[in-house]
Amino acid sequence: MGYYDDHYQQYQQKQKGNRGGTFLAALVGAILGALLIMFSIPTLSKWNVLPYDIAIKGDENEMKEDMSQKPVVQKSVAVDVVSQVTKAVDKVSDAVVGVVNIQEASFWSQGGEAGTGSGVIYKKANGKAFIVTNHHVVENASQIEVSLKDGTRVPAKLLGSDVLTDLAVLEIDAKHVKKVAEFGNSDVVKPGEPVIAIGSPLGLQFAGSVTQGIISGTNRTIEVDLDQDGMPDWNAEVLQTDAAINPGNSGGALVNIEGQVIGINSMKIAQEAVEGIGFSIPINFAQPIIADLEKYGQVRRPYMGVELRSLSDISSYHLQETLHLPEDVTEGVAIVQVVPMSPAAQAGLKQFDVIVALDDKPIRNVLELRKYLYTEKSIGDEMKVTFYREGKKQTVTMKLAKESF
Repeated sequence: MGYYDDHYQQYQQKQKGNRGGTFLAALVGAILGALLIMFSIPTLSKWNVLPYDIAIKGDENEMKEDMSQKPVVQKSVAVDVVSQVTKAVDKVSDAVVGVVNIQEASFWSQGGEAGTGSGVIYKKANGKAFIVTNHHVVENASQIEVSLKDGTRVPAKLLGSDVLTDLAVLEIDAKHVKKVAEFGNSDVVKPGEPVIAIGSPLGLQFAGSVTQGIISGTNRTIEVDLDQDGMPDWNAEVLQTDAAINPGNSGGALVNIEGQVIGINSMKIAQEAVEGIGFSIPINFAQPIIADLEKYGQVRRPYMGVELRSLSDISSYHLQETLHLPEDVTEGVAIVQVVPMSPAAQAGLKQFDVIVALDDKPIRNVLELRKYLYTEKSIGDEMKVTFYREGKKQTVTMKLAKESF
């Protein structure tokens, strides 16, 4: 072979040697790169450089240690069955009792229980316990019994009763009583406030029944016909509630969420088309009545000593021919009778006088006269009376006295 052939053979051998070295270098580089990545990934993961976490089997113990240092959040749900309502009921329920009206038998009829209602024990003193209930619950009773929460029935004494406000006070031996009710403040009650009614609806077999509702309205005025003659005799100011109040609940407690008595349940509109309307005497109004009944056996109110009739109940003939009123006088109160030696008699008022104002406050009917007299005046107060006599307007001053029974 010549010179060129020898050089060509040498070149091919050299190229083969270079390809072998390149392959070996690439293989070694790949191995070193893989090792570098294997050892660097855990470190990069710990430094949060990578967007994911990689667990290395050899680092399991280290990871367990890290997990043990992190707080573990556990969720638990606790159900408290002792609600505010049950707490309120527990606080006052022992002080709400049943009241049984027992009437004597006559020759023609058999005596026995005339009806049942409810009552609230509000005080213990000097070995006696005192209960407030409704007048109509104990009306015409010859005997009264009180049924306690445990079913024990004890005799009760009627200390006093007031038909106008439908309140009465009973007395029993305090040894039977463990708990008395706490009075709240009915003046701060608001519509929508939750309330609870406790009593004995439909009789003692349902004694201690609890119904829940809200205050539907405050300062409601309900006309009351005391003598069942179809004419209202008094405007009762009451709390309205949708808590169920049924026959037998009368005299029971209307309680706020704190377990305080804010009303004495008294009336319910019993019409087929009406549901959820009950009424309760506000406790702030009831307390002075209760105090008088407990201490005096009656409510001490200022007394005029007159029998009255609203002009709206008198015919137009008698307005002109008997009372001799001017044609523009259509509202007021006519005096039907004057009690001798009464404040009215001493002030000079006479039969057929027509009262149109008290202390310059216009009086349109008997209801307004009673409300002003009983809520604005006290025994011993002086009161200016404006009236018509024989068509002429006159004024006298009357000193109010206490009614004697």
